[in-house]
Amino acid sequence: MSGGFERDVEEFSRGARALIVLPDMGGSARDADARLAETAGLALAIGVEVQERVALRVRQPRAATLIGSGQVEALAETVRDQELQLAVFDAALTPIQQRNLEKGLGCKVIDRTGLILEIFGERARTAEGRLQVELAHLDYQAGRLVRSWTHLERQRGGFGFLGGPGETQIEADRRLIRDRMARLRRELESVSRTRGLHRDRRQRAPWPVVALVGYTNAGKSTLFNRLTGAEVMAENLLFATLDPTLRQISLPGVDKVILSDTVGFVSELPTQLVAAFKATLEEVVSADLLVHVRDIAHPDTQAQADDVEAVLSEIGVDEATPRIEAWNKLDLLEPEDRTELEGEASHRDDVVAISALTGEGVETLLRTIADRLTQGHRRYRIALAPEDGASAAWLHAHGEVVDHWMEESRALYDVRMAPTDYERFLTR
Repeated sequence: MSGGFERDVEEFSRGARALIVLPDMGGSARDADARLAETAGLALAIGVEVQERVALRVRQPRAATLIGSGQVEALAETVRDQELQLAVFDAALTPIQQRNLEKGLGCKVIDRTGLILEIFGERARTAEGRLQVELAHLDYQAGRLVRSWTHLERQRGGFGFLGGPGETQIEADRRLIRDRMARLRRELESVSRTRGLHRDRRQRAPWPVVALVGYTNAGKSTLFNRLTGAEVMAENLLFATLDPTLRQISLPGVDKVILSDTVGFVSELPTQLVAAFKATLEEVVSADLLVHVRDIAHPDTQAQADDVEAVLSEIGVDEATPRIEAWNKLDLLEPEDRTELEGEASHRDDVVAISALTGEGVETLLRTIADRLTQGHRRYRIALAPEDGASAAWLHAHGEVVDHWMEESRALYDVRMAPTDYERFLTR
């Protein structure tokens, strides 16, 4: 890079003073202030200090800089006056646009995709999660003509696929990147096969899988913790949860249910991440029931819900997969809005209004999940030998034992279960 932007990469660290820029090209159903707030939240998630937020009307996107030259000059003045070190663009920038904006603004520039990748790189905890993030990073970096914000990776140990300080991304050996990506894909395919084996074992058990899905920061992890007693990271941060978490719970009429907490979705989720995280999201694809947790107090709640459905479609979730919407964060609503919303939810059998934080409505949600999972269950009368404890235990594990009694030399059970489970019982 040339011009006034020859800076030591280590200048840009956690605590960097930043400007959020929203190039508004029209046609979005989202509120501009809400979009700026979301991007500021993404930046906050990696420790950036947001000093300024600006929405710019872009009538004709420029190939060189996306925004107009006058807008670049105005932003450069803001950067100089406030001594900012970073500009975060809530848009997808081409490598050329990123380079030209860095020259024009005199500070580091990162786009929405790069920002989300930074968050994922910092949050991945499991070996699988780090593999997925590294693959997505490599895919993104392979086409970059400028260095991305890789200093954070070095500070936290990094992935080891980029050069040391002073090297520019353009000097990276792209053949080595491609080879590394091929190795990562093979490792992730192995992970996917292992998940498939685990899933097959559960289906033979079988225990239904209920996946919590939703927009990032909608309250999935708070709800997961309340339902399971787990201690999954649940903070008011975007992408607080990255690696999937599975726990076993019991419901009325369903002895065991596997509950899955998944990564939150976000609008314009980078395609690199959708592709890389398919192994993790297979838990969602194969789920028996989806609980779509919505932040019903958010001004863009409907647009967020649409984004979630779009990602579900993209990763291959069958439209026929049963869904329940949990309208979360009742506690944040004004009394009038809350009354109206609860009335609307009461007239729908696929919606439950809740507050995961206070626990309101959660018991109703559990009953609704149980009812949906046991739809189609039938009642069977089964006779067993009194000493056949293994079969009796199987009935208790896979169905709801409504009644049981002794008659002559037989133990009789009235059991409510799915027809498929009854067939499996007969073939044991």
